[in-house]
Amino acid sequence: MQIWPHKHIHTLANFSIEDYKSVFELANRFDALKNAGTKKIPALQGTLVTSLFFEASTRTKNSFELAAKRLSADIQTFAPASSSLTKGETIIDTAITYSAMGADTLVIRHSSSYITFEIAKKLDAINSRTSILNAGDGSHSHPSQGLLDIYTLIKFFSKKSLNPEVLNSKNILIIGDVDHSRVARSNIWALSAFGADITLCGPKTLIPDQFTNFLKTPVPNQAEDPVKSRGSITISRSLEESIKIADAVIVLRLQKERMMENLLSNINSYSLDYGLTLDKLTLNSKEIPILHPGPINRGIEISSEVVDKYPNCLINNQVANGIPIRMALLYLLQKYNEQI
Repeated sequence: MQIWPHKHIHTLANFSIEDYKSVFELANRFDALKNAGTKKIPALQGTLVTSLFFEASTRTKNSFELAAKRLSADIQTFAPASSSLTKGETIIDTAITYSAMGADTLVIRHSSSYITFEIAKKLDAINSRTSILNAGDGSHSHPSQGLLDIYTLIKFFSKKSLNPEVLNSKNILIIGDVDHSRVARSNIWALSAFGADITLCGPKTLIPDQFTNFLKTPVPNQAEDPVKSRGSITISRSLEESIKIADAVIVLRLQKERMMENLLSNINSYSLDYGLTLDKLTLNSKEIPILHPGPINRGIEISSEVVDKYPNCLINNQVANGIPIRMALLYLLQKYNEQI
């Protein structure tokens, strides 16, 4: 395994192929330990992981905390409603406070895009050794979700040993509210890195035409793309047509809390056109894997029948895979700090 090059994890846009492989290799080893009956190891004993969630979360928050516990780290949990934020303290000063308490890693979720960059810049300026791990910032990025999604697909498509190259030339269909989705953005960076061709399917209000140029968008503090050749992005307005050629489907939740205006005139009409059902899946001759980052809005973006009855619905696999992926990220950030 290469020396881990990142002190902070904000986005997958700056991940190289080697970075991805380091995470997947380590996650696979942690997963194998669990399957062998070893649920806890002393890899991060004596380190402090602090969870700063300014937004509600079930899967991400709890799996990060469980991942830290399985590595024997100490866990510190932040509750916004009972913190000094209610007295006017800034988010950055809150992060500095937890860093001063000795946090090795701050796992941060917030509604503001790029906030983790701002926090990391401030901590680095005061020579803090604390690492920042982005657990979702606005509509910008959700690195650990992107990693666990691609890990889930790689495990599904790999015949024997874990092989990320199986995604090369696969057509991955992403359905729904891409414009407001940090998950979609992270998935696009991760999938394209391994040569997957991505189809974004939804109405123009949720997938503007300019998303075809997403991979050319400049990334803060990054001179060039670390991945030399990426897969393509196309946009489709017809779920029936795009599902016929899909090798896998990722369904997105409607991000109503991030919409600044009403972008859908009729939820029932959206569900009719873009909701994933068993009938629509029969248009594909294969039993393709279905992913959804959760929480699920049953009957809107995906039917209960797909969730409960479709044999390759991998939503629970995603939840399970989130733990070893997040263990790997916490472990690698600590290894970075031990290198310097």
